[in-house]
Amino acid sequence: MTTTAPAHPVDEVPPARHLAAFGLQHVLAMYAGAVAVPLIVGGAMKLPPADLAYLITADLLVCGIATLIQCIGFWRFGVRLPIMQGCTFAAVSPMVLIGTTGGGLPAIYGSVIVAGLAIVLLAPVFGRLLRYFPPLVTGTVILIIGLSLLPVAGNWAAGGAGSADFGEPKNLALAAFVLAVVLGVQRFAPAFLSRIAVLIGIVVGLAVAVPFGFTDFGGVGDADWVGISTPFHFGAPTFEFSAIVSMLVVALVCMTETTGDFIAVGEMTDRKVSPRSLADGLRADGLSTVLGGVFNTFPYTAYAQNVGLVGMTRVRSRWVVATAGGILVLLGLLPKLGAVVAAIPAPVLGGAGLVMFGTVAASGLRTLAGVDFKGNNNLTVVAVSVAVGMLPVGVPAIYEKFPDWFQTVMNSGISAGCLTAIVLNLLFNHLPTKAGSEAADAGSGAAGPDGLPGGGVEKGVEKSREQAV
Repeated sequence: MTTTAPAHPVDEVPPARHLAAFGLQHVLAMYAGAVAVPLIVGGAMKLPPADLAYLITADLLVCGIATLIQCIGFWRFGVRLPIMQGCTFAAVSPMVLIGTTGGGLPAIYGSVIVAGLAIVLLAPVFGRLLRYFPPLVTGTVILIIGLSLLPVAGNWAAGGAGSADFGEPKNLALAAFVLAVVLGVQRFAPAFLSRIAVLIGIVVGLAVAVPFGFTDFGGVGDADWVGISTPFHFGAPTFEFSAIVSMLVVALVCMTETTGDFIAVGEMTDRKVSPRSLADGLRADGLSTVLGGVFNTFPYTAYAQNVGLVGMTRVRSRWVVATAGGILVLLGLLPKLGAVVAAIPAPVLGGAGLVMFGTVAASGLRTLAGVDFKGNNNLTVVAVSVAVGMLPVGVPAIYEKFPDWFQTVMNSGISAGCLTAIVLNLLFNHLPTKAGSEAADAGSGAAGPDGLPGGGVEKGVEKSREQAV
């Protein structure tokens, strides 16, 4: 009698009712961020309301398709982890510049298509860089991801950036109420309900928000019942050199951020990301970005918002997030349904976001707990990397006098902190040591200062090769 090995939690398929609840929870966690990019770009280009609505439905449709590709995968496309995909904010400034200086949407989409193809081609190269992400670097990057997202939750809790009642006590009170509901459900409810604590918090918060006048369902009546995004709706793409160059810089930033998100989810689900799976995931990012350029939307990347939800709920199944992708496809095809979700007030999302994004930062601290900080410079690596990553978060205008390409890289706290952590780890842990005893210790096979065997990335790789022979 043969017995089959139990499926890894990432590959388990929960019951249908659980899939629907967990999947909807993921959609609600990322919805506000998903629709923000088309709203910002379309608003800056002064597009009419009908075109803005078209951009949003096209974005949701491709978000869903991209998520399905990433979670389920086919051939060498998809990391096959619970990863939600959405439009990247790193591309907002370059796209607004391209769209408002004469190129319009066709020039944006031409540059997006080229950037997507570049990501597909560069994915194998990036996959080989995984050895430069030891626990010292990954823990620092995950910590920076969480800290970078907390101001987003804070803006939501205050009423949403730019809202007329931003910072009103009633907004913060609603966010605090939702946070209390999420924590109460997680602490006292049965196991299944505790795993959908965020969904319950949002639903209860919405129920409270309606009688107090927080919600506006006016957009629901104006939305169409059915909407289908057709290729090149705004005209054939044009390929302008300057636009392509700026979008290629965005592509590199997205690949760096996505690598951090993949590693974070791999840590949380106990399925470590390999160079091959990293390349497959980045390749799926590139394909989704090409689809974005064809179907009238923008570059796609892994959404860090949902990384926190995976860590908080401890639901590791990729089929849950694939279900969320299916829900997004429905929202993209049924604009009226999407308008209902869009009516959820920002403070409700803010209350849930505080615990989700804080969970990401805490996961980074947990990874760093396994790193050796005695007798080395690892504390300096973490300190400087977090400081550089937080600069654009705390002082958003700090790089506004620099060239556009520099701003694209450094205005993303995640990419700035990630690059800093990689460089400092190489500087302090992989250059020749000054003392002979330190060098001997590094080659002894003990855990190195960055958390890899053999005292560093290169030595760990050499050791594994020797063992294979």
